[in-house]
Amino acid sequence: METEDAANAPKSVFESRFFSALHAPGENPQIDPRLKEQHLAATKGVVWTRFPPEPNGYLHIGHSKAIFINFGYADYLGGKCYLRYDDTNPEKEEARYFENILEMVRWLGFEPWKITYSSDYFDELYCLAVELIKRGKAYVCHCTRE
Repeated sequence: METEDAANAPKSVFESRFFSALHAPGENPQIDPRLKEQHLAATKGVVWTRFPPEPNGYLHIGHSKAIFINFGYADYLGGKCYLRYDDTNPEKEEARYFENILEMVRWLGFEPWKITYSSDYFDELYCLAVELIKRGKAYVCHCTRE
């Protein structure tokens, strides 16, 4: 026989504590309503998350928490989660780390919706940085390491 507490208990961690207070798609406040409309048009009201590890070593317990939250939350809401390798330090990256990261995500029971690489966007990011500098919203730092 179920107790009343058990009957009222959340069925998922995403129904309790701070997760239960997260807004659903389209409920987030925006300064400009057009931004919300553009966002909903792009996402079609579906939650999209990403897990962005650096492939320069093996994953640790903290990564498993991030995998659970990012993939799990998207899965819980019928959304999508990217595995986006933050491959911005080629001197420390090795194929075995890329392979191991995907293996660990799958071992934890998740499948990436799509796998992407930060390096695929370097040219675009560079152009965006130049645009921010032109608008006076960013600057190039000329400090020495010291």
